[in-house]
Amino acid sequence: MQAFADFMKGFLGLGATVILPVAIFILGLFFGQRPGKAFRSGLTIGVAFIGIFLVIDLLTSNLGPAAQGMVDRLGVHLNVIDVGWPATSSIAWASVVAAFIIPIGLVVNVVMLLTKTTKTMNVDIWNYWHYTFMAALVYTVSDSIVLGLIAAVIFQIVCLKIADWTQPIVNDFYEMPGVSVATGSTISYAPFIFLVRGIQKIPGLNKLNTDPDAIQKRFGIFGDSMVIGLILGAAIGALAGYNIGKIIKIGMDMAAVMILMPRMVKILMEGLIPLSECARSWLSKRFGDREIYIGLDAAVLLGHPSVIATALILTPITVLLAVILPGNAVLPFGDLATIPFVIAFVVGAARGNIVHSLIVGTVMIALSLYMATDIAPVFTEMAKVAKINLPEGSAMVSSIDQGGNLINWIIWKIFSVFK
Repeated sequence: MQAFADFMKGFLGLGATVILPVAIFILGLFFGQRPGKAFRSGLTIGVAFIGIFLVIDLLTSNLGPAAQGMVDRLGVHLNVIDVGWPATSSIAWASVVAAFIIPIGLVVNVVMLLTKTTKTMNVDIWNYWHYTFMAALVYTVSDSIVLGLIAAVIFQIVCLKIADWTQPIVNDFYEMPGVSVATGSTISYAPFIFLVRGIQKIPGLNKLNTDPDAIQKRFGIFGDSMVIGLILGAAIGALAGYNIGKIIKIGMDMAAVMILMPRMVKILMEGLIPLSECARSWLSKRFGDREIYIGLDAAVLLGHPSVIATALILTPITVLLAVILPGNAVLPFGDLATIPFVIAFVVGAARGNIVHSLIVGTVMIALSLYMATDIAPVFTEMAKVAKINLPEGSAMVSSIDQGGNLINWIIWKIFSVFK
């Protein structure tokens, strides 16, 4: 079992840019693609994800230091550090339950497909680490591997059901037919879609059209997504107290994010469409007109300019909330770059309306900070067991991505009675 665990840890350590092309290639062969076309589909999707993650790294390398600059200027001291998803995933895979998650997860997905309890065939195996973290969290509080695995299965089932429910948003707003998203960090904020629909019924506010197309029509060149990135990036730099050179640089970097991310998503779709067509043909021959969605990483949703624009505006709002919310102890840092993942479904439900998305996003982030504060003691215990180096000067650690994850938190609370 330890040898298998070490193999899986090594394979998963290669990251989504290797794992996903392999999965797509195998799926292509299974659905009847010729080996050459299946290989090209997998390779194209791998290249696209490399591009997407390079853009995300550009976002991360700018937002982290800028947030720290804002905090330093405000002179606040919070004793729980947001360590970000990379450290969180390392904590998950270091757990004794990690070796069981991928085989159990694959079986659960296949059984649900066969029993028609889901339409999502989730090939995003890399993001099984969210299920692993859920299992590790419950194992830590219950000291039971069985309970940890049960919690992970429950989380996976919820993710797949919400992936089915939100697929029309992916299809209609993000223009990705046949694709769904079951990424744990994005799925867990989907319930806030109901808040979006409530805002859309408020007189006056429901008439306010602030999607990128409307902004560009009203403000001309200043409504262009690239220019919006420049302005928002420069504003973040100014709030962080940067000099003029650094302000211009972060503005240019954010302009690049706004223009490059959609390009990378288009490349991804070039690889995915042939596989989707083969999958539909294969399934229709065997199951009639039954619809099956291919579950991908939520990174594919970041190509819409409304997502990045909303996330950039939410960055200083998140820092401000951390300072002013009574009872919050979390200092946002590592997961600021995951805000686009957190708000993707909300932006889609709001049809790209940035004001509506910001209102709901602010509520979401506030609740996330409180949940991350609440879970910090257990999170810190897990980090110590995994031998993760804690940030200097921090009493505890947590994460917006998983510590402040709504569905994660609810399941953890339910299983905490078994301590």
